[in-house]
Amino acid sequence: MRPAIYGYMRVVSSEEQEGEAQQIRQELAEYAEHEGFTLDQVFTESIRCQEPAFYTMIEALKRHDVKDIIVPSLWHFARLPGLQNAMRQHIEQETGAHIWVVQGKWR
Repeated sequence: MRPAIYGYMRVVSSEEQEGEAQQIRQELAEYAEHEGFTLDQVFTESIRCQEPAFYTMIEALKRHDVKDIIVPSLWHFARLPGLQNAMRQHIEQETGAHIWVVQGKWR
């Protein structure tokens, strides 16, 4: 049985949100399978989201036996490189999870 991996993405466009999210989810699932994982939950940050998906994902990582996260690119954490690194470090320190970045490694 393949280990589970969580996905995380940020979707900006409200009009094309569902189609964009589905396409990204498919890419994450394909990459996860290629790396030997099964994509489990995908936490999606959006302008319509009531509760921040980032913190929901952190709590899920703490409660479950999932130690890997896949993101399409670090931009999905934040636009600024310093904030990207801070969010990445926060995940690693709080949960011990490994972060897989699809951009530049798959296609």
